[in-house]
Amino acid sequence: MAGSNAIRGARVGSGPMGEKDHGSRAERTQISYWDALGNETVRYFASDVPDEEIPEQIDSPTTGLPAGRDKENPPLLPKNEPFKTHLAYVKERRTPEEAEELLEAALQKLRTRRGTARKSA
Repeated sequence: MAGSNAIRGARVGSGPMGEKDHGSRAERTQISYWDALGNETVRYFASDVPDEEIPEQIDSPTTGLPAGRDKENPPLLPKNEPFKTHLAYVKERRTPEEAEELLEAALQKLRTRRGTARKSA
């Protein structure tokens, strides 16, 4: 007969067999968040965390959409802005009059350069 092992199937350091409590649980607060599709996500926070430190919005792990604490008014879907070209950024910074002046100055410089290049050739 093989030797018996008294701790077979027990975790090492688990304590006496049949022990139900391995410590006490911290008090926690359950907060529900809802996204625009109606999905609920539950997050738990320690009870001693002030309410202003609990986020009003999170990213839903299932959809990636923003989720808020108000079930009736979830956050709206984010609006994606289209890619802006360099010209679009320039148009934001310059008035049409400034653009005309800059264009005329650049064309004059180009005409002068081309004009002198043709004379020497």
